Amino acid sequence: MIDFGAGKMRKSILTALAATMLLTACGSMRDSFLNPGNWFGRSRAEAVDEGPVNPLIPKSRGLFRRKAEEEYRGIVIDTIAELRIERATDGAIIQVKGIANTQGWHNARLIEEEDDGSDTTLTYTLQAQRSPYRELIGPPQGREIVVAKVVTENDLAGIRVIRVKGAKNARSSRRR
Repeated sequence: MIDFGAGKMRKSILTALAATMLLTACGSMRDSFLNPGNWFGRSRAEAVDEGPVNPLIPKSRGLFRRKAEEEYRGIVIDTIAELRIERATDGAIIQVKGIANTQGWHNARLIEEEDDGSDTTLTYTLQAQRSPYRELIGPPQGREIVVAKVVTENDLAGIRVIRVKGAKNARSSRRR
């Protein structure tokens, strides 16, 4: 007597085992350059030139220029802790986590630098406004500031590096 059920069972077990192995192999793709989620890669810390530029002194304006309705008066955040760039349907989302030197900062923004000297680098500065009340030092978790900015495909045309600067460091991420 021939038993055909054992052969089918063996094939289904081998198929399930092969599918399991294939699925677990997908976990190693997380850090691979083939993964579309790794569009820019991980950020790296960089040193910032601490020149004589004082962010508290506003830039001068021309005589016949119109005055802006309300000028943003942010101060550069102390440290850039994390930079993440995620692909969006029409461009990218830049997400930055900074750590201020005290608590109580608000109205944070990523301010684009006009002339950084490179056509392939998009440079931003993380700025926020101080609280008018007493400032506490507190733990780093209480001083974190998270900001996100949407950048369109047109803005990213030709851009290979996105860089975000703070007062003490900068983080950049390269396009793969």
